[in-house]
Amino acid sequence: MPDDLTTSASLIDILRQSVGPEGITDDLATRSLFSQDIWSKGETAAFVVRPSSVEDLSRAAAACHRHRIALNPRGAGMSYTNGYTPDRAGVGIIDFSRLDRIIEINTRDMYVTAEAGVTWKQLHDALAPHGVRTPFWGPLSGLTSTLGGGLSQNNAFFGAGTYGPASDSVTCLAVVLADGTLVRTGTAGMRGAKPFWRHYGPDLTGLFLGDAGALGYKAEVTFRLIPAPEHEDWASFEFASGEACASAAADIARTGAACEVFAFDPQLTRVRMKRASLLSDVRALGNVIMGQGSLLKGLVEGAKVAAAGRTFLDDAAWSLHVTVEGRSKAGVAEDIQRLRSICAAHAGQETENSIPKIIRSNPFGPLNNMLGPTGERWVPVHGIVAMSQGARALAEIEDYFATLRPRLEAGGVETGYLLTTLSTNGFLIEPVFLWPEEIFPIHEASVDADLLRKMNRFAANPEVTALVKEARQGVIDIFSRQGAAHFQIGRAYPYAAQCSPETLCLLQAIKAAVDPDGLVNPGALGLE
Repeated sequence: MPDDLTTSASLIDILRQSVGPEGITDDLATRSLFSQDIWSKGETAAFVVRPSSVEDLSRAAAACHRHRIALNPRGAGMSYTNGYTPDRAGVGIIDFSRLDRIIEINTRDMYVTAEAGVTWKQLHDALAPHGVRTPFWGPLSGLTSTLGGGLSQNNAFFGAGTYGPASDSVTCLAVVLADGTLVRTGTAGMRGAKPFWRHYGPDLTGLFLGDAGALGYKAEVTFRLIPAPEHEDWASFEFASGEACASAAADIARTGAACEVFAFDPQLTRVRMKRASLLSDVRALGNVIMGQGSLLKGLVEGAKVAAAGRTFLDDAAWSLHVTVEGRSKAGVAEDIQRLRSICAAHAGQETENSIPKIIRSNPFGPLNNMLGPTGERWVPVHGIVAMSQGARALAEIEDYFATLRPRLEAGGVETGYLLTTLSTNGFLIEPVFLWPEEIFPIHEASVDADLLRKMNRFAANPEVTALVKEARQGVIDIFSRQGAAHFQIGRAYPYAAQCSPETLCLLQAIKAAVDPDGLVNPGALGLE
């Protein structure tokens, strides 16, 4: 850091002039909280800047650029790959939580523009009264996850089975570059044009999507809109093996008929069922009843869920869940029947559809799953492979875990899997780990306080955490051999190392053009 900026006071004075007294803090507790993610802690940030407008953001970036201070962008803090955690001293954090305005909902031109700190739930709730939604409409963490964070990392889940990940629904961006310059992409970057279209000339919008926040600071996002589906239905199936489950999921994904396709292994199902509380069940049941369009249908569906309870899944089975939506009840029913036939061809047995029904009725629940059911630490790792590679990649990871099993069991480490699909050509495998370890302030800030009070508090457990780190790296190595892609690249996945020399050279040239001093989230994407 330059000599004239070595004291906290000088940093604060400079940025206070840019964003006002409410937009900057050097409080140690805040700096520590914002310097960690779900997986690990980084170097403690020098300050946290909280712009409340795009102009604030531009001024803060410009001020830091003039004094060669690096800035890391942070959305809701849901990274588990050191996506924004400082890897060196003297770095500032941009907190986007005050950039939370929905700027325009345009149902004639079918787009919505919002600031980057808007949450996925906030956006979805704002669109619902207009009878529209974005094609991809949020991750499971959408209660707090932000649009900007999601597009830096990319997202899977709601709507992704049909429409692909979050970035595929974006038309235009407003991005603040390292020196404070505001750039607009797509037709938003054309004189006199609305932000309705992405593809005019080179796709500059795509340049800043999935970039781990390394190329610029997303300030505003425009998504295309679609009419909200009028009908939906759900189905769940059990399989005797992961291979059969993964093969069925891939065949379903190839049809494009299911807007969500996801599966759990037996262990992750047990963990989720153990986590469920009577209170959450009652709330979920109420939302199922209220979300069916009519009281009669709601009572019928609610009664099915209540009757099934938590005993409808075989303890030894892999479970696969699908949601289908459409314009007509007949069309949805036809698609559901088609998916039943696919699962039957893989020896799948249909079971009660409570899980997809409840998730659809409670899409953005509390973030309590970032800890295990009795307070264990939780961390995932994931890869996206071609559809034909899903079952094979899953089997290789299972074989790897088998070699580690004695050590994992000795350390009290549990593993599980979430599988999901992305449109017709992406198969996502997400192994998860739960183990006894102390929690971080970010968990304290994110998990329901009532639930936290009932959980165990584990002591620091560095040896077992090192084992989890080893196992995660082993999974990443398997994915690398499979030629997998990743969301949440951050500083965990070997993006730069996997690039061909020609591709990496082009990326480095782009980084040099938009951030010549390397001040935007340095180290992310493996770039310096």
